[in-house]
Amino acid sequence: MPSQEAIAQTVNRYLELVAAGNTDEILTLYAADATVEDPIGSDVLRGHDAIRGFYAGFQDIEKETELAQLRVGGSEAAYLWHLTLVTGDSRSRISPISHMTFDEDAKILSMRAFWSPSDVKVL
Repeated sequence: MPSQEAIAQTVNRYLELVAAGNTDEILTLYAADATVEDPIGSDVLRGHDAIRGFYAGFQDIEKETELAQLRVGGSEAAYLWHLTLVTGDSRSRISPISHMTFDEDAKILSMRAFWSPSDVKVL
C-alpha cells in the first residue's frame, strides 16, 4: 500500500499538471489500465489512450487549480478542489470533489469527479 505522503504528492502533482495543461505528463501519474469518470455518470474512460483524449480536450485552456481539502485513507484519497477556467475576459470556476484510488507505487488506478454543469460558477 502506498504511504499517505506518496498519495498526497500524487494528488498535488496532478493538480499542478492539470493547471499546466500537459496531457502526457498527467498520464504519467496514471496506471496503464486506469479509469476516469468525470463527471460521475459520464462514460468511464479506460486506459491511457482514452484518458489522453479527455485531458487533451482542455489542455490549451488557461486554468488554475487550488486544493481546498484532502483526505487520505488506505490507498484512496478524496479531495475538494477548485478549477478556474479563463477564456478571454471570462472566468468560471468548478469545485469538484474527486476520489482516486492508487496502486502500490501511488499511481492512479481510478479517478471519479463529483460535479455537474449546475456547479459551474461565473466569477
